[in-house]
Amino acid sequence: MEPTRDFPLFGGAFSAILPTGAIDVSDLRPVPDNQEVFCHPVTDQSLIVELLELQAHVVGEAAARYHFEDVGGVQGARAVHVESVQPLSLETLALRGCCQEAWVLSGKQQIAKENQQVAKDVTLHQALLRLPQYQTDLLLTFNQPPADNRSSLGPENLSPPPWSLGEFEQLVTSLTLHDPNIFGPQ
Repeated sequence: MEPTRDFPLFGGAFSAILPTGAIDVSDLRPVPDNQEVFCHPVTDQSLIVELLELQAHVVGEAAARYHFEDVGGVQGARAVHVESVQPLSLETLALRGCCQEAWVLSGKQQIAKENQQVAKDVTLHQALLRLPQYQTDLLLTFNQPPADNRSSLGPENLSPPPWSLGEFEQLVTSLTLHDPNIFGPQ
């Protein structure tokens, strides 16, 4: 199966390449208007693209850490741990014309699923694309919960393999803006 090319996001204002088998969560449950959320058909992996208000009070690496910790707070994480923060080369981005700075962060958050008491370490990879001319921080998140030992992931099954970090990077670098009116009047 091929990845979905030029998948429309936010009503066609953006598009990106999605990994093979990505399921649009908005077909399953309500999703906030500022988010596009996709889940893997077999694993508990998810991808989130969020349009957030520019947090001008934080700059550089601190901005990536701010959003990581903010996501942890929203998800009720019991612990958050940043493993690495690196600048992302603007030259690799389809959004290089309007992105002033970009960061990638990897870390872990201890999160309990809804209606569950036990928290699990979830690996998060985030890309922060800062678009100050639109007063927007674009946050892309790849959630990788610990793999469970599902027999459905065996070689005899034709289900797609878990998503890779490379597929997340492809989503980040392929993200393209088609209609700046999504940001409102400038």
